Amino acid sequence: MSHRAEEPPAPPSEVAGAPGRRSAGGPAGTSPTVQLALATVGFAVNFWAWALISPLGAAYKEDLGLTDVEQSIVVAIPVIVGSLGRIPVGALTDRLGAHVMFPVVSVLTIVPVLFIALVADSLAMLVIGGFLLGIGGTAFAVGVPFVNAWYPPARRGTAIGIFGMGMGGTAISAFTTLRLAETWGRATPFVVVAVVLAVFAVVAWLLLRDAPGRSVAPAGGMLARTWATLRLKGTMPLAWLYAVGFGGFVAFSVYLPTFLVNAYDLTPSDAALRTAGFVVLAVVMRPVGGALSDRLGAIGVSVVCFGVVAVLAGVVALGPALVPLGTIGFLGLAAALGASSGATFALVAKVAPADKVGGVTGLVGAAGGLGGFIPPLIMGAVYQLDGTYGLGLGLLALTALLTVFFTLGPVRRAARPS
Repeated sequence: MSHRAEEPPAPPSEVAGAPGRRSAGGPAGTSPTVQLALATVGFAVNFWAWALISPLGAAYKEDLGLTDVEQSIVVAIPVIVGSLGRIPVGALTDRLGAHVMFPVVSVLTIVPVLFIALVADSLAMLVIGGFLLGIGGTAFAVGVPFVNAWYPPARRGTAIGIFGMGMGGTAISAFTTLRLAETWGRATPFVVVAVVLAVFAVVAWLLLRDAPGRSVAPAGGMLARTWATLRLKGTMPLAWLYAVGFGGFVAFSVYLPTFLVNAYDLTPSDAALRTAGFVVLAVVMRPVGGALSDRLGAIGVSVVCFGVVAVLAGVVALGPALVPLGTIGFLGLAAALGASSGATFALVAKVAPADKVGGVTGLVGAAGGLGGFIPPLIMGAVYQLDGTYGLGLGLLALTALLTVFFTLGPVRRAARPS
């Protein structure tokens, strides 16, 4: 990683396969650092909204008489919609730019936030609200191509890793949602988030600027562009890495409160606080993974991360005492999953053509979110069947081990220059 002064963004000619017209961009004096900071804040705010239901999962279960599986569905629905929504949002960002898409996504997310706060009073209403709340999760596919265009290739892993710290919005939700709800009423955290989203949308419209010279995807049907992006040699291997790495993080961030209550008899508030610690560590490790990838190579970083996940998931599958072994295991998982996500998008920045970064980000990000949708359902079903989570965590250990070998094979080949 270079320590030189701020460098201008690399022109499209420096990135392999960068067809398409160039954007007019923002004013010449706009700082990449300021734009990165704005994008990271926007990502965090939208992820805060995206994660509002999870801390209240136990409360909804008690109020509405939900089963374990129904509770898992309620907290997982925003994940799957936010994941699949990244595909069209990423493609639209390649065309329209983040200056348009960040405010649009933020404003649209206000609608389900207020719907859940003021209208949702049944399982069906929560599912509808959670479905629409998934819009907030698509902000990731707006920010990655935006940041990618502002930084030269040698620094993109670090820059995108820093942007990825916006997933700390889930930690904000874990820290504040229950406290606000218990102190001032169930609707309070949702109203607060709606106001913050509105403020960010205005700020983004006024201050966010797409990079001068960014490559704009050529006109054409979205389905055709998505299919062309899907056929790129690196898209599917990177999608698998993100499904396991970021998907694992998402799964823990939405289901860990329930897990800790059921497995260790913690109170919901204590479980939410410990989940927030998990999320914060994963957030901090994401830029570390990106920076290490810039220095040492993303393949090696990914192999180490998934190896650590395999070992520690096996440990916690045995049901150790929460203190100290269980806590060490979960925090180690947080660190490894966070760093692996940074490494994956260092690879995206390396292999994706400049005018398809949004499209690749959408597809890879969708895989990551889908990877986070399935485990909570499995964990809920397993616990409902036999009252333990060992099988679910054992499957995570096996999946991570297989991913180590997959990284050394297909992913390494996909990352080689054509």
